[in-house]
Amino acid sequence: MSETAEYQPFDGLPAPVLVVRGERIIHANPALLTLLGVSRGEVLSTPPLILLARFSLDALPWLEPTHGQVPEGEEWPHQHWVSMRVAGDEKRTFRMCRGAGLRHEDTVLMLLDAEGEESTRSLTESLVEAAGELVHCRDEQLVLETAVEAIHRHGFFVVTLLLTGDQLQYGPLRQPSPLVAGYELLFGLPLQDIRIPRSAVPHLEEIWLRRKAAFRSDYPRMLKHFLNMEPATPMDEAPIMRSLDAPIFIEGEPHGVLSVQGATLTPMSAATLELFARQVGGALENVRHHQRAEARLAELSRLQSELVAQERLTVLGEAAGVVAHEVRNPLGAILNAAAVLKRDKLGPVGRSAVEMLEEEATRLDVMVKDLLDVVRPLEPRPRPLHPGELVRRTLELLRQRHQLGTLRVSMDEAPDLPTLQGDEFLLQLALENLLRNAVQACPPDSQVKVGVCASPEGVLVSVEDEGPGISPEDAHRVFEPFFTTRSTGTGLGLAVVRRVVVAHGGTVTVGPRPGGGARFELRLPTTEAQAQA
Repeated sequence: MSETAEYQPFDGLPAPVLVVRGERIIHANPALLTLLGVSRGEVLSTPPLILLARFSLDALPWLEPTHGQVPEGEEWPHQHWVSMRVAGDEKRTFRMCRGAGLRHEDTVLMLLDAEGEESTRSLTESLVEAAGELVHCRDEQLVLETAVEAIHRHGFFVVTLLLTGDQLQYGPLRQPSPLVAGYELLFGLPLQDIRIPRSAVPHLEEIWLRRKAAFRSDYPRMLKHFLNMEPATPMDEAPIMRSLDAPIFIEGEPHGVLSVQGATLTPMSAATLELFARQVGGALENVRHHQRAEARLAELSRLQSELVAQERLTVLGEAAGVVAHEVRNPLGAILNAAAVLKRDKLGPVGRSAVEMLEEEATRLDVMVKDLLDVVRPLEPRPRPLHPGELVRRTLELLRQRHQLGTLRVSMDEAPDLPTLQGDEFLLQLALENLLRNAVQACPPDSQVKVGVCASPEGVLVSVEDEGPGISPEDAHRVFEPFFTTRSTGTGLGLAVVRRVVVAHGGTVTVGPRPGGGARFELRLPTTEAQAQA
């Protein structure tokens, strides 16, 4: 028997093996010869130190033990991380393990590919950096997109499946286009429209129950079983890939799954990805906490604004009572006197003066009326109303009073409008003020558009004018009493509108009209909408 026959079993190993006896190499298995790209005779004729000089012993700072040249007379450590240039001049990293041979003077050196461990280190560093970015995300979609992209950069394919009730739907993903096309062909739907019953994925139900990720060594075979494909499919020709399904929880409840696939996925990198999935869940929780905090802050701000407005109205109401008592009686006397004077024979100057007196007194009377409308307690007496009929009657009333001037007023009414439960007098008062505001804002011969349609809140009434519009800074103030952007305005009409709408449980907002001007939107809840709320 030759001196190396006892080491021939190493020839069947996929890992490179070298056996050193004293100052010479006595055996090199085929895996080592292939790695170095040399013949067996060349290896056996090369002294061990010269052969080992091909290995770089430069320290990789994240690896142990400490690296450096082994001092003369000292033994090699049992494990050593080395990098070397192999056949084809490619640089590879290995973990060199030292063991005793069958004879006391023999040393066995085995090279284990460390590329997977180095990639895990790189993946970990990248995901730690991505986790820092997730903390600053304020949108759930952005959290998932950031997480998926961070994983995909390392050559993995990624899918997020998100729970919606008892169904799963696809979230952000990075998958090969042919595979996505195959999914869509199989289900007959675009990917974003595919819904998978939760009961159809018991393997995912198990990871939510165990709160632990599942690592699988043959992803195509698992996928084929899940999709219940026929035996002969393109999936049979897919390369063997490993996969990881990691659960995502938000506030202790299952939210979805982070699924990662790749030929280079290892149990070590899978453990890193499982931890990252927990970070994703924490980031999603963080987004929801911020959203709730913002909603609470907005609600607090709204309540504070309403409290200030209510206190202002209380003071205003007391003043309005005094004004109504002290001003209306003298105004009535002035108007009566003006009517008497108009019957007399007056010259042009006198008649003009009387008409101006009557006009200004009438304007003061309207202002007092508007003031009382703003501050008086509103107690709506609701009854069924058709919103289209209500708007048409209001427009006809303004035409009869000649309050539309030369403006062109058009109305767009959607079919099958729901019925409102509201106070006809108060709602008509609000619409009158809203339309008068549009008329006063528009230049002559321009157009006012009125729209009535159904909305998720119930009914939407919109009024668009072609006036100068309202600046964003003034948009939240135009409904305050006495705030006006016109030199002749009282600032009471839109305050009346808001009070009436709020009393009916609705909202009124203002924004820019496409093409210039302002667009007011008045939303009123129907009985059905109130019941659903």
